[in-house]
Amino acid sequence: MWRLFRSWLSCLPFSREVTTGERGERIAADFLRKQGYRVVARNWRNPRDRRDELDLVCRDGEVLVFVEVKTRDSGALVAGYHAVDVRKKKVILRTAKAYLRKVRPLPNTYRFDIVEVTLVPAGGPEVRHYQNIDLFPKHFRP
Repeated sequence: MWRLFRSWLSCLPFSREVTTGERGERIAADFLRKQGYRVVARNWRNPRDRRDELDLVCRDGEVLVFVEVKTRDSGALVAGYHAVDVRKKKVILRTAKAYLRKVRPLPNTYRFDIVEVTLVPAGGPEVRHYQNIDLFPKHFRP
């Protein structure tokens, strides 16, 4: 009975997405560390709404960087960069505000980056880093 349930559970698409996403976040964190970033938090959740999550929060010198990681297979139809739409940006902004309310001292500068990880079956992953994506309004203060 348990074997049957386990095999059924492994067929669910959710289980594959979680492992793919976790793998992509690990690859992205390693990539950013090699670029000189310091990872401050991984998978930080808003205490008020546990559904809201920041994949990575990093420091690039004095700049606090909120990073959304998008992991794709090599044959994906939509690139990870384009998967971060207006709705997703609203969620990330709301979660970034919650994070900034908790952090002391408040950083002078912060930005939003996207790291796109493409998993290539024959070789290592391809990583693209898009810096300073429009997220925060011009005179934003948390």
